[in-house]
Amino acid sequence: MNDWAANLEAWDKQYVWHPFTQMKAYRGEKPLIIERGEGSYLYDVEGNKYLDGYSSLWVNVHGHSHPKLNAALTEQAKKIAHSTLLGAANVPSILLAKKLVEITPEGLNKVFYSDSGSTSVEIALKMAYQYWKLKDPVRYAAKNKFISLDEAYHGDTIGSVSVGGMDTFHKIFKPLLFERLAVPAPYTYRMTEDNDEEMCRKTCLQALEQLLQERHAEIAGLIIEPLVQGAAGMITAPGGFLRGVRELCTKYNVLLIADEVAVGFGRTGTLFACEQENVTPDFLCVAKGLTAGYLPLAATLTCEEVFEAFLGEPEEVRTFFHGHTYTGNQLACAVALKNIELLEQDALIAFLPEKIAFLEQRLAAFRDLPYVGDVRQRGMMAGIELVTDKESKATFPAHEQVEHRVILHARRHGAIIRPLGPVIVLMPILSMSIDELSSLLDITYDAVRSVTEQAYIK
Repeated sequence: MNDWAANLEAWDKQYVWHPFTQMKAYRGEKPLIIERGEGSYLYDVEGNKYLDGYSSLWVNVHGHSHPKLNAALTEQAKKIAHSTLLGAANVPSILLAKKLVEITPEGLNKVFYSDSGSTSVEIALKMAYQYWKLKDPVRYAAKNKFISLDEAYHGDTIGSVSVGGMDTFHKIFKPLLFERLAVPAPYTYRMTEDNDEEMCRKTCLQALEQLLQERHAEIAGLIIEPLVQGAAGMITAPGGFLRGVRELCTKYNVLLIADEVAVGFGRTGTLFACEQENVTPDFLCVAKGLTAGYLPLAATLTCEEVFEAFLGEPEEVRTFFHGHTYTGNQLACAVALKNIELLEQDALIAFLPEKIAFLEQRLAAFRDLPYVGDVRQRGMMAGIELVTDKESKATFPAHEQVEHRVILHARRHGAIIRPLGPVIVLMPILSMSIDELSSLLDITYDAVRSVTEQAYIK
């Protein structure tokens, strides 16, 4: 290790508090310090090369240091980096809003910008709540609650945590949160003995309808991650579940919020996950892949009916009082525009079926490993759930850190991946080649096999 790398390692441990990281354990390990990226690869400060198997936390679309995205960022920086969107406008934010309306499900024609997935959800929740109060404050006075799924994850701000359902992340903050109404997640592997997707779908939709029948007058909205609950461990919904949720929300006059922060921009095989079941939500939240991994930017899209409820004279105080300093930032919007242009010009989505089929084929081999209980995939998102016993579906004890050891094994062999609880997650960069995908899967397979078998040698 050179002196510069050694200093960075020391300063990292001394000064930086990492997110979702137990710092006591982190400080006892050699940190991974990334210096640059190119295509599907990341390079650390010591020159080691790694396949980016999780798209740098699910954001990268076209690969690192893409020349056309670099150029878009540079050209915008020559004009202006930022000016406020409060009571004023800017060129890239206007053009991007127009483009987002054109490519998202029909009927979503208003765009409110923010800077992260959490804030895009926070905005949707606040808009949905205020919409009912503006529409008819007497008739809808009780519409104050939101439904979300078990194991839901929608971000880390207080509102988005309030609709979260992951005790590991959210339980400690419970005294700070507003009440949510929970319904079962369509976790087929854990809900049924024989992976019966149809039974899982019916059970979950029946539970939702029962809740809506009893309490729809109290419910402002329902929030869902369409097709895949990402942070919950890549829980893939049975076919028809999302469509069923949409129909029930319409039936019981409840607003549907689709959180496509993780699943949007091609991750599930279509540009947006809602497309696969012909669903138009009342709100659509996007972030992550919006700028192809370049800059923080998010958007909350909604329909004309919601927007019009906020129109009024100044003395009526119907304004949506919410904003961010960097709302509609020009640099981020310019890169997002180029990202969408590249998606269209390079026909990246059209080339995904071949990669998705290859991923599915190769993932099948993981099912035969003795300590793999389930393998889930939707598009270019995959989760490999580790268990100590296939019959009982028991997970490895937390103190054994098996999943973390799998990650470290993969890193030593040239790939960066991450676990979510007992699930090893693969989220390849969409532009990753078949050969690179093959290498990533080889490394992951070897890591899972080697570590789990070593952990359970009797």
